Amino acid sequence: MKTLFSRVLGSRQGGTLLLASSYVLLGTLLRLGLLVASVGGVSWGLPTFAALLVGLLFDLFMAWFLTLPMGLLSSLWPASWSASRWLRLPLRAAWIFGAFLFTFWKISEILFWEEFGVRFNFIAVDYLVYTTEVVKNIKESYNLPLIIAIVLAVATGLFLLWRRLGFVRRWEEGAAADVTPRWRNFAALLAPLLAILLVAYFVGRRDLKAASTAHTSVGERLTAGLRHMGDPQPGWDNSYDTELAKNGEYAFLAAFWANQLEWKRFYPSRPDAVAQLRATLLAQGGAPAGADLNDITRRIKPTGRHDARRLNVIQITVESLSAEFLGCYGSPDYAAKNLTPNLDRISRESLWFSRCYAGGTRTVRGMEALTLSIPPIPGQSVLRRKGCEDLTTLGSVLRPQGYDTAFIYGGDGFFDNMNYFFGANGYRVVDLPRQEAAGKKATFGNAWGACDEDAFSWSLDEADKAYAAGKPFHHFVMTTSNHRPYTWPAGKIDPKLVDREGGVAYTDYAIGAFLKAAQAKPWFKDTVFVIVADHCASVAGKRELEIRKYEIPLFIWSPGNIEPRKFDTMMSQIDTAPTVLGLLGVDYLSRFVGNDALSPSFRPRAFISNYQKVAVLRPDGLLTVLKPVRQAVQYKADLATGALTPVAAPDTAAVDEAIIHYQGTDDLFNHGGLQNPVR
Repeated sequence: MKTLFSRVLGSRQGGTLLLASSYVLLGTLLRLGLLVASVGGVSWGLPTFAALLVGLLFDLFMAWFLTLPMGLLSSLWPASWSASRWLRLPLRAAWIFGAFLFTFWKISEILFWEEFGVRFNFIAVDYLVYTTEVVKNIKESYNLPLIIAIVLAVATGLFLLWRRLGFVRRWEEGAAADVTPRWRNFAALLAPLLAILLVAYFVGRRDLKAASTAHTSVGERLTAGLRHMGDPQPGWDNSYDTELAKNGEYAFLAAFWANQLEWKRFYPSRPDAVAQLRATLLAQGGAPAGADLNDITRRIKPTGRHDARRLNVIQITVESLSAEFLGCYGSPDYAAKNLTPNLDRISRESLWFSRCYAGGTRTVRGMEALTLSIPPIPGQSVLRRKGCEDLTTLGSVLRPQGYDTAFIYGGDGFFDNMNYFFGANGYRVVDLPRQEAAGKKATFGNAWGACDEDAFSWSLDEADKAYAAGKPFHHFVMTTSNHRPYTWPAGKIDPKLVDREGGVAYTDYAIGAFLKAAQAKPWFKDTVFVIVADHCASVAGKRELEIRKYEIPLFIWSPGNIEPRKFDTMMSQIDTAPTVLGLLGVDYLSRFVGNDALSPSFRPRAFISNYQKVAVLRPDGLLTVLKPVRQAVQYKADLATGALTPVAAPDTAAVDEAIIHYQGTDDLFNHGGLQNPVR
């Protein structure tokens, strides 16, 4: 009886089997090479040898997954073409291309291991975000032509090896004679994938149901389920054993879905980070809710600035709005262009925080900072992580006070897991698909969804409903129009304005129209409007961190309730929620890491990041940057120009401050310390 290997080899799928075998061979050689490279680090106990077996199992699984395209192509390839010397050449080319990719990935893993001592993780995912910088760094660090030549030589050598052994001839002859129905090939190839997707679907549905998130789509359930990809990965006390057992490509995909880095492995650490963070927060206000030094829960009572009032809160979170675009900031590049007449007027009528810094570089980072009031821990935003449910948010504080809480978005909130996050944290979701399902069509839209005027129209409707029900409300409104492709309804702004400047001008127009319409509503006199950017237009530059590009506008506007003034103290985006609650005079339990910027005990500083690098900026210009692998560097920053000068003698207290805030927040999130304390 022929062996299974022999039967498959002599069929259409013979090439797929050889390609998968090549992948497993490369993976095994890499794992053995890494074992030799880490000979002094592994435990040389049972876990080390188990790592080799577990790693082989992961390699076999990924060999099936990564060769699916070759398998499907082989299933479609006519037998008569396989019999032709020339018509089977494309299959050979596809095979060599697959082997080229596999070899390239494995060599990339060697270089990654050399720098970080681990398999692919979120740092590798991060490289996809900063492609330009990474490609430039690779060109400058490695001999790319030589590497590509080696990769091509290995890929071709694998093909020649199988041909020398006679396997290629058996594959091509078997493919020409194979009469197996194609549907059987497709079923055998795709059945495991279907099983995986079904498991992810039902796991995701369970998570969404547990989070009380209604109206979820198939895509949202799959996304929630796939976040568990990291669960099956091995884990032993010895980190080298753990890394040897991993498969690089699987680890990359798991990191993509889990979106996080292990702090203590990659960043400077302290054993008492949470306890020190607790002490730092208590020094800025509030009373401890318990004696546990690893619990930052504290009771925040009104400061006496205002009586407790159930004022409504509408937060307008503006897409990609750098402070420099607003005329009130006096930028020499934009002030004379008058792009934001409405926001410039609002600045004079508001409590204007003129030195506010965004925490990150993407919308989900802004949402994280503005709802959770935490600094941006490395990796992707908490919105996209497993464990993002039932956290302490501005909504979780206001909801027990009787507030209607809603997330209102002009696009599809499935993107970036926004609907799941807000739905799992007590917000109703009002987005484009739900509005369309209710018969409310957008008047104008583009790839990102409805225009800002439509989103603001929905906001007015939601506020009217809450008012009619006799409930105060907190609505988180997210705009979309100030984003590429920069399109908007005709006749709203100067037709000469295009691209980013036009997007800024249209968003300003839409905000002005919204506030004017709101002034005619009976709930207006009892409403606080918070206008803030999610992040800046761009943070790219030559410096380690372009601090000037993190500056964003923050206005708190409520005529008759909040006295207008300009507040020039440095603050961070994460301080927004505590400051708003302080203005409202709310008595609440806090697990926020941000603080009330108007409190006399507030310590000015700003938290900024770009995925891997996290930093604390002080008012005196000292910038402390933490980054892999366990590095802490400091600069003296010119706050006016953004120029950075390396600091020769490090300020250890500033380094400790950065570690305490970032590691402390990371530890708290991973161990439930940011969960909503009000049940």
